[in-house]
Amino acid sequence: MTRRNRKLIGAFTVIIYVVIYALVAMALAQARVVQDATGLVQGLVYAVLGLSWIVPLMPLIAWMEKPDQA
Repeated sequence: MTRRNRKLIGAFTVIIYVVIYALVAMALAQARVVQDATGLVQGLVYAVLGLSWIVPLMPLIAWMEKPDQA
């Protein structure tokens, strides 16, 4: 598979994943446990939810950037 095809497949996968992740993260952020927590805990939850989306995508990004085989 060429790098161009991998990037196309990866781009669609990333878009779908980010949309689904955003919906789940919003639902978790609106949970009563988070809303009733202190400001510091809320800030930590929002920071973790805001940054943790990239961890599962790292292998996909590495696969997308793999050079073509000769």
